[in-house]
Amino acid sequence: MKTMTEGTPWKHILRFSLPVLAGSLLQQLYNTVDTIIVGKFAGEASLSAVGTTMSFVFFFMSIAIGFSSGNGVVVAQFYGAGDKKGVRECASAGILFLMILGVLAAIVSSIFARPAYTYLVQVPESFLDLTLLYFRVYAIGLIFQFGYNIFSGILRAVGDSAASMYFLLISSVLNIVLDLLFVAVFHWGVAGAAAATDIAQAASFVAAYLYMTKKYPLFRFKLSEYKWNTSMVQKTVKVGFPISLQLMIVSVGFTFIQRAVNSFGQAMTASFTVGQRMEMYLNMPSMAFQTTLATYAGQNIGAGKIDRVRLGVRQTFVISLMMTLAIAALMWTFSDQIITLFGLSAQAAVYCRAHLRAVALINIVFTLYVPLFGVFQGANHSGIPTVVASAALGMRVIVTYLFRYSDFLGHTVIWWNGIFGFTLALIVAWGYYFSGRWQKGARIEAAS
Repeated sequence: MKTMTEGTPWKHILRFSLPVLAGSLLQQLYNTVDTIIVGKFAGEASLSAVGTTMSFVFFFMSIAIGFSSGNGVVVAQFYGAGDKKGVRECASAGILFLMILGVLAAIVSSIFARPAYTYLVQVPESFLDLTLLYFRVYAIGLIFQFGYNIFSGILRAVGDSAASMYFLLISSVLNIVLDLLFVAVFHWGVAGAAAATDIAQAASFVAAYLYMTKKYPLFRFKLSEYKWNTSMVQKTVKVGFPISLQLMIVSVGFTFIQRAVNSFGQAMTASFTVGQRMEMYLNMPSMAFQTTLATYAGQNIGAGKIDRVRLGVRQTFVISLMMTLAIAALMWTFSDQIITLFGLSAQAAVYCRAHLRAVALINIVFTLYVPLFGVFQGANHSGIPTVVASAALGMRVIVTYLFRYSDFLGHTVIWWNGIFGFTLALIVAWGYYFSGRWQKGARIEAAS
């Protein structure tokens, strides 16, 4: 297992990030195909139902992503410092912790689905039952998603980013095949789409576990080694909770934005579902480099090489911006062709075209600051991304509700709110980075 503490930074960063980016691309492709299949074979109401579940789904996934990322950062620092005992203890404790959280998430999410979608998201009656059906079937698979995330986080921590791509390839192909079978052939509608996702997630969970234990002897744990380790869980929570909180705040913020979207009717909800799916393609480079810089910074800080972190940041932003500009140009150019794939009504297509072309410009600002979140997370300052993301999302929600019925922006504020939030986040994130405060208290103590 190699570290990223020697050699040319951009080569390590690009080599690590490309599999992460490829994995994200696979995930977005299967999400896109899933949306196309639901829209084409189950109708616009079903498409709206699947789309409107995402804010509540993302709330629970925020917990999985945040704590698995936090565990990965701590493992990366132990690994960069050459502390194998710390690596093993942290990894085994992280697996047990995330599996417990996964079970709790599956139970709690099912219990609170109806009040959440009825009163918080305010899903219209026309597709509320479809929304609840999709989510309750989907929630069964949360345990597999939590497990997959912790395995992937541990593997990334030791420099193996390619593994996640293989797991996502398995999941993506299986999900698409099952979507076609359950939705297009068996006509099971949204329940079929959710069941396909659950089965695909279970497959990636099993594949990740088998890969990790067979390839890395360091992670071959006996059943008795999966025991509660308060010290390691505390380290994981210290780094992971701010990451989870950041994402949960994003989820809550998007719940309010989704409410605003739903207030414009089913056509807007269907359009927004497609627009969000496409927006994720624009965000892939910056999110992949955020993940990469968390491991890169964690390993180099563990090895006491702060200067390599700064150099890696400069090189990363050049690569990330170039990739985002290329994707934005493609989205603007082929927006009409993209829309025709989803079976949208005429009014939804009008909304979606404006949405896609706006975010092709707006999300360039997003990529100019998000990779810095990885540096802050790897430096044990993961609370800063929470502050930045909260400020950005708060601004987006405020702007949305101030101007959604105004002559200034009207319904177009649904997508133009991003320019206000992202600009604020850009200023705050770079201000903190240049202050140098992220370097203080960056290292995790060695395992006892």
